[in-house]
Amino acid sequence: MDGSAAIERNLEALKRILAMLVGMTAMGSGTTLPRHLYRAILRLLRPAESAARRLIIATARGLVVDLPPLRPRKPKPKISDTVAAMRRLGLAVNLSKQDFARYEAERKAAERRAARPRTISLPLFDPQKYPFRLRRKYVPAQGVPRISVPGFSERAALPPPPSPTLPNDPIDAARLGLRLQALGAALDDLPRQARRFARWKARCDAAVAEMRQIGSGVVVRGRTARGTIRFQRTRPLWLGRPPGGRLSPYDPTATHRRGIREIDEILAHAHALALDALDQPRADTS
Repeated sequence: MDGSAAIERNLEALKRILAMLVGMTAMGSGTTLPRHLYRAILRLLRPAESAARRLIIATARGLVVDLPPLRPRKPKPKISDTVAAMRRLGLAVNLSKQDFARYEAERKAAERRAARPRTISLPLFDPQKYPFRLRRKYVPAQGVPRISVPGFSERAALPPPPSPTLPNDPIDAARLGLRLQALGAALDDLPRQARRFARWKARCDAAVAEMRQIGSGVVVRGRTARGTIRFQRTRPLWLGRPPGGRLSPYDPTATHRRGIREIDEILAHAHALALDALDQPRADTS
């Protein structure tokens, strides 16, 4: 189906929500925000990012890109790393004119990268879901065992409990501002982001086909002619409910709609468009 009208409608709604989020960040003082305002923005920003990601995938439907020819890279060790390692060992370094020119070029390039303003791009994939056994279990500091030997060592004291979080304590919002900028840049130039996704999809399909041609029936971590392929990045979206959404994308007209926001409806519609673009099944696994 042609979802151009639906994509444009959801895109305009996302831009309106983004403008509201930018206005909420202006209520803070400098680069900090009160905790309650920071969390309120995050509750809207996460589903907005998920919806924008799905609109990008829907826009990339039927888009064909030509991958550039593979250029083999010959890794060349940085002379600055060698010089730094030798100086840490207390060794004198005597460089030739060519090596000194390389060293100065690498140092100036590092200074330019450090002075460059920090920017981020909107991720094209949902965050990874790890199996239950691979999740890290949080152990509070008060739960650490205190081992001592009577007569030889004293029992260690427990660390002080963490200070209670206050609703108005300031939180650094620099990372939040970068995420808002990345979302705004993606919404302003959706075709460019669609070409990004189309290039990733073409590279992924080429790598998977090559891995299967050499006799691997399952995509595993390995190297191909186009580089390294990782098994966890063959599917860009979650199989269940999208990140940050409260409405099931498989039944947007559900009767239980308590606490459903506008962003949840936008995310559900964008998720349906993305599934149609990817030709993925819609079996409810939530």
